[in-house]
Amino acid sequence: MIEALLEPKMILTTLLMGTIVYITYLTKRNKTASDYFVGGRSFGWFTNGSAIGGDYLSAATFLGVAGLTFHLGSDGAYYAFCFSIGLTLLAIFVAGPLRRFGAFTVADFLAYRFHSKRARLAAVAVVLAISGFYAAPQLLGAAQILSMFFGTSYEFGIIFTCVIMIFYVGVGGMKGTTLNQALELWIRLGAFLIMFVVAIYGGLHYDKILAAINSFSGPIEGTSPYALDGKDIEFEGEAWTGTGFYFPSFWQTISMTIGLALGTIGLPHILLRFYTNPSAKAARKSALMAIGIASVFFLFAVYLGVVGRAIFLSGDASSTVMNDLVTGGNNMVIPSTAQALGGEWLLGLVIAGAFAAVFSNLSGLFIASSGALAHDLYATFFRKNISQKERVWAGKIAIVLLGFLYGGLGLLVKDASIGHLVALAFTVAASTFTPIFILGIWWRGMTEKGAIAGLVMGLAVSMWIIFLPNTLPEFLQFKVPGIITVPVGFLSVYIVSVIDRKVPADVNDFMKKVHSKESETV
Repeated sequence: MIEALLEPKMILTTLLMGTIVYITYLTKRNKTASDYFVGGRSFGWFTNGSAIGGDYLSAATFLGVAGLTFHLGSDGAYYAFCFSIGLTLLAIFVAGPLRRFGAFTVADFLAYRFHSKRARLAAVAVVLAISGFYAAPQLLGAAQILSMFFGTSYEFGIIFTCVIMIFYVGVGGMKGTTLNQALELWIRLGAFLIMFVVAIYGGLHYDKILAAINSFSGPIEGTSPYALDGKDIEFEGEAWTGTGFYFPSFWQTISMTIGLALGTIGLPHILLRFYTNPSAKAARKSALMAIGIASVFFLFAVYLGVVGRAIFLSGDASSTVMNDLVTGGNNMVIPSTAQALGGEWLLGLVIAGAFAAVFSNLSGLFIASSGALAHDLYATFFRKNISQKERVWAGKIAIVLLGFLYGGLGLLVKDASIGHLVALAFTVAASTFTPIFILGIWWRGMTEKGAIAGLVMGLAVSMWIIFLPNTLPEFLQFKVPGIITVPVGFLSVYIVSVIDRKVPADVNDFMKKVHSKESETV
């Protein structure tokens, strides 16, 4: 028992948990809705930039991107390229105007832009749908890590993580969430940096190992004891390093690019972060910092996925590592590679980093969804004359309800791939909120009915193609259907707005507010 408690993975994970508890305790005083939902708009560009990076770089990047690169080669690495485009587009088109607008939630934008409760209600439904899509793979990652490295059941991992989130976000609110996210980002980045240095020091230079992988063809020695059929796994290096391994056509590639690149603009938990800056200038700086951090992060993730593949093909790793790489799936590539490179202490750091990735992203989803339930739904439709204290308590109760909801979703995705699930969440976001924010900020002609049509059609078509692909002709079946769903969202907004023509009377005032110079609005 004592030996188990003194293992590096237990020590480092316990330190992470203790730090989360301490920060949450220090930030427990949330007297107003502004304190609870947007942290009093008090965070500078460095802290918020780190928190945006922590929120954006979820388990899908810490575990999933390397796992997809390990499994799919160049096609997997392309995920990282698409993810990285999104933050740049967000910084250019949305970050500054959104902060100048100033609000508590994503749905506030539609409600105030069009003076519409119906638009707010539609936005709440989409926020919950996107957050559910995104939360499920984060819980999957946490449960798999607990199961593989601590021997717990998958179900226990889901319940444990949800309980941590209810405490973490319910007590600390946006203040505790932001500080924890910033800290957790640097834990993950530090883990990747150490793995990178160890790999380079060990002679695993990118060009060298890529050439070795490309020239490999045939069975991988030492994998038969762990394979289901009892035979060594076959691998073709040229197919792995080439293109078309996963996306067989040009249009499949374009579809994923559209879905992932535009998806970031529509992610509620990322959009919400720009409300926490004290000014539009700080919001832009935060976005630029997040872009820089994400770029470095994705480079590390792709490189380490290639390193993992090289270690796997060499057959020189321990039986534990080989077993985990065969049976653990794509999501366990980073922990297994860390163990092969640096033993138990590096594995322990990576496990703590993986938990940090899950907690950081989930906390953002919880706080965004709690705002949708407490502020947009309860305070608007059921309790109009609600006090600031009651708003905060409504947010805390919403966190508990979300713990049960997301926990149930986590139990349903046990055998899924983290990276691909998140890609689908990005597609839904790109098809719903991205058209709303791009056109709502940059086009005066957008109307309430157009906005609602865009949300409803974007969500409906996304759900149809994702869950019922076999009902469509083969040429309309895409792994990431952004090429269909995103144009549907934009066209629905535009066409219905042009037909409707009922543009809000104060649209010019709104445009002046979100596009005016800093000195005019801060």
